[in-house]
Amino acid sequence: MSTDARDSRLDDDGEPGEGRVGDGPGEGRVGDGPGEGRVGDDPGEGRSGDGPGEGRVGDGRAGKGRDGGLGEGTRAVRAGLPEPVKYEPTLPGPVFAAHFHLPGDPTGPYTYGRDENPTWTHLERAIGELEAPGEPDVETLVFASGMAAISAVLFSQLKAGDTVVVPDDGYQALPLLHEQLRAYGIEVRTAPTGGDAQLSVLDGARLLWIETPSNPGLDVCDIRRLVRAAHEGGALVAVDNTLATPLGQRPLELGADFSVASDTKGMTGHGDILLGHVSCRDPRRAAEVRRWRKIVGAIPGPMEAWLAHRSLATLQLRLDRQCTSALALAEALGGRPEVAGLRYPGLPGDPSYAVASRQMRRFGPVVSFVLPDRSWAERFLDGLRLVDDATSFGGVRSTAERRGRWGGDSVPEGFIRFSVGAEDPEDLIADVLHALDEAQKAAG
Repeated sequence: MSTDARDSRLDDDGEPGEGRVGDGPGEGRVGDGPGEGRVGDDPGEGRSGDGPGEGRVGDGRAGKGRDGGLGEGTRAVRAGLPEPVKYEPTLPGPVFAAHFHLPGDPTGPYTYGRDENPTWTHLERAIGELEAPGEPDVETLVFASGMAAISAVLFSQLKAGDTVVVPDDGYQALPLLHEQLRAYGIEVRTAPTGGDAQLSVLDGARLLWIETPSNPGLDVCDIRRLVRAAHEGGALVAVDNTLATPLGQRPLELGADFSVASDTKGMTGHGDILLGHVSCRDPRRAAEVRRWRKIVGAIPGPMEAWLAHRSLATLQLRLDRQCTSALALAEALGGRPEVAGLRYPGLPGDPSYAVASRQMRRFGPVVSFVLPDRSWAERFLDGLRLVDDATSFGGVRSTAERRGRWGGDSVPEGFIRFSVGAEDPEDLIADVLHALDEAQKAAG
């Protein structure tokens, strides 16, 4: 662990009403005149939620939630916005800058564009408010992609001789990381997500990596149980929360040390940017992740960061429609004889339903199922009119794909990962059922 990693958290020493981002008076302002156009406020102000622990999961309110008196939709709309300043936009535009005016000693929040950017500051604050409402000490760092965020946690926290436990049924790019980790002298152990199987290989590990629900199989593990076991053994825990988003599941609230996500998917939801983030409570861990981002330069562009922040305002609206439609689609598929291996954590009969109900507020937009064979699956995809045959998930436009075409997932040739979008559910389900009918006719 790096001893020289600096804790460069923002907004620690701002004075009431002054909206500064940095540590020193008058630094970190965006506008021209005194008191105008500043980014931020003093700690805790402008944040949603008052008391940690309110509105926790497992209280029978899946799909809804209130913390500190504000609903999740309100929080998503307001997250990360600066205090209003006359004649300034409510969400300041992207700041395009490689360097900043910096006379004298190089102190303050904005020195060079690889280290910090005011547009990142707004977005990081917004995501932090969604990850941990009412907890201003939680730090969030944004990255150029989900893989950049994942790599930052792994390579900032592990060193030669350490052991990491990862799922063997997670995101298909994880094996690429296995190779690199082993090349650095780090032992990699794997186990399935379902049944909390990672517990069986946890002994002596330095870091436990969880992905729940898993992609693409949609298995779920008990985060609280795994966190408890890992911490008892001295291991850190990181949770890939990409599929659920913070409105579906809050890993930090469940005890994890890191919440990580590819915001390319549901968080931004429009399929037009690449982005990732890491959130954590421990300032030393955050400083180590921040240092890694600086070293490798895995930073997002200001335009991408601004688009992401704009997209967060509709997160609750998008996710509620998507989750409602995903459940309806899963129920419709359950009556089809050609569909096997149907998985959706929100289905009462799903193997993951009991655990998912205890730790998730929403069950996500992804449904998976298996059609008889490869040609059957391809005919089905060809017959869809409202669904794009494309990879990724979480967007407002429904997508579906035969995952076996990539070769990295251990799934049958007819396995379909279906990401439900924001279309009217009646239209979407009718399109899916029609495509299944047409594929069945072609099969004879």
